[in-house]
Amino acid sequence: MVQSTTLIVINHFTREHEIQFYPLSIDDRSIKILSIKKMYYYFIVAFVIAILWWIKNRVKYEKEIVQYVDKLPGPKAYPLIGTFYVFFGVKRNDVFKVMKGISEKYGPLYRTWAKSSPEVNIMKPEYFELVMKSSTLITKGKIYDFMFPWLGDGLLISSGAKWFQRRKMITPAFHFRILEHYMEVFVEKSKQLVNILESKSNGEIFDIYPYITHCALDIICETAMGVSVNAMDDVTGNSYVDSLYRASELIIRRRFTPWYHSNLYYLFPEGKEFQKHLNVLHGFTSKVIGDRKQILKDNPNKKINPTFDDMLTSSKKRLSFLDLLLSANETIPDKDIREEVDTFMFEGHDTTTAGICWSLFLIGNNQDVQGKVYEELKQILGDKKCPESISDLSDLKYLECCIKEALRIYPSVPFISRKVTEDIEINGYKIPKGVYCNLHIHKVHRDPEIYPDPMKFDPDRFLPENTAKRHPYAYVPFSAGPRNCIGQKFAMYEEKTILAAILTSYKITTIDSQSTVNELAELIMRPEQGVRIRLQKR
Repeated sequence: MVQSTTLIVINHFTREHEIQFYPLSIDDRSIKILSIKKMYYYFIVAFVIAILWWIKNRVKYEKEIVQYVDKLPGPKAYPLIGTFYVFFGVKRNDVFKVMKGISEKYGPLYRTWAKSSPEVNIMKPEYFELVMKSSTLITKGKIYDFMFPWLGDGLLISSGAKWFQRRKMITPAFHFRILEHYMEVFVEKSKQLVNILESKSNGEIFDIYPYITHCALDIICETAMGVSVNAMDDVTGNSYVDSLYRASELIIRRRFTPWYHSNLYYLFPEGKEFQKHLNVLHGFTSKVIGDRKQILKDNPNKKINPTFDDMLTSSKKRLSFLDLLLSANETIPDKDIREEVDTFMFEGHDTTTAGICWSLFLIGNNQDVQGKVYEELKQILGDKKCPESISDLSDLKYLECCIKEALRIYPSVPFISRKVTEDIEINGYKIPKGVYCNLHIHKVHRDPEIYPDPMKFDPDRFLPENTAKRHPYAYVPFSAGPRNCIGQKFAMYEEKTILAAILTSYKITTIDSQSTVNELAELIMRPEQGVRIRLQKR
């Protein structure tokens, strides 16, 4: 007995390609099978044509790119891996040395290949200006793709209309008059740090880096987020800090390991470890957001007002950056709020920690400079143990020169990267659209033609008379142009307050020297072994 069933068959022979329904016998099923085979055949042919078309256009694109990029000097590139082979087998603490060696050999303008992606490396103020001042070259480079799982599309990574809108919205949280309200937190936490360090002022050698880290974490949470995390209560360990450092290291390892670039990375042990640390980082920031929401819920009279004028006239002394985001929750999804919080938690404490610690490292290595700093502190502050206003900070001009000089020698962010979204010309070379441009900030800051004896710690370089004729892009620790650091005044005020508080109470002697310290230039430039010092109470 012949069974029949109703099946859907695509009529390939009607002009309209209608879908028709009609019964098929078993004998008719062979026709259906042939039709399916024909469909697979068409699919395979179409797929092959698409691949050939992509290869043709890719080859054409790469040929156009290569004819310009390979005019520049640089290490030999190989298929699939580009120039990454120079980092194969290199230990973490030697990566920066390899980078510096390549820069010395091929700089100040050379090319590398990140697999099949061309990168142009620049290290002259004139070159920086072409990229940094542009209002169109604001798209971040490929390295930031590996930070995306952590920071998402926040202010650091986003571009285009979203970046412009978010930057405009967030800017009021870092206005001068808002920062005056934050001074209360800077002072409170600096004094707490000084008290904690008293137990270390018996002449013992210790690493001050974790102490500064936890102080900076407390400050960013109370000022920008409006919550207390009390990180200084236990400086022996903090899961957020530990995961942040390890995640940063893994991001750089992934960057220089071609087979980790795809999402298959998360199948490898390192990818699984990275995901574990992401969970810690996101869990911490989610808790910060949740705590602030609860505070606002429990205090309904503390109405958040997102307008700029209301922020300036607000009676609340600690209006936070997070309040600004939460006030716009109808236009900003919760996911985007966490991305911005992740970004500011990372940038708001890790970069300032590095700036403070390198300053201590250099001041402790140069006792004559430390003596001048102390004299200025006594003259400006008198009997006060800590600056208590922005006016106090503004008068500490020599201390500011010290911080700037430390950021010159050891910039917290040693590299930044941009995507070239339109053809540009650098030193007579055409840099075509689609190339990535790496800006080596540390190289410009250490250029002997700009800064004679560049590794010498000389705060006088930043006296007004010595900066007047310097190229404006010769010193860019906070980047420059449209994408400059939105929190640079916040960072400078915080660094000056903490350093002034420490140096008023203690004389510092650094154990390691510039010749022996090893720089880890990952997402942030840190000393590999921390900053080992000895404190003497004044």
